[in-house]
Amino acid sequence: MTYEEAPRGEPGARRPKQGTVHAAGCVLWRRSPVDGALEICLVHRPKYDDWSHPKGKLKRDEDPLAGALREVEEETGHRCAPGPRLPTARYVAGGRPKQVTYWAAEATEGHFVPNREVDRVLWLPPFAARNRLTQPRDRQLVDALLSVLNPA
Repeated sequence: MTYEEAPRGEPGARRPKQGTVHAAGCVLWRRSPVDGALEICLVHRPKYDDWSHPKGKLKRDEDPLAGALREVEEETGHRCAPGPRLPTARYVAGGRPKQVTYWAAEATEGHFVPNREVDRVLWLPPFAARNRLTQPRDRQLVDALLSVLNPA
């Protein structure tokens, strides 16, 4: 079981961490400035040495879509226009259940500046993005994006 330190005033007290961690993010996409082909933005987090979609924990009482847009801008430097909701990811991280709500989002403006949380971004075609993503659950989001952008 994972524990968190008790608030100040309760020295030495520890209690189990409770509840689901709520996060939100986007599968950020654009049309290539070179040939107009679809490109998906992936972020590299040096803390975990992984490639993922931009996402992060929600602030207290934060609307999930607002949190997703905030996280995209913080991690990629890009503002975006949100599109359809994509599947919600549910998994265990750090011993706690985590739920990440995702949207498709088209990049509209901005540029990336490396920071302590994200040191690199890549804009890749869907096939290359699927292969670069670290977690299989993130690969499913590429498929979901393709299905909403190119409905059958």
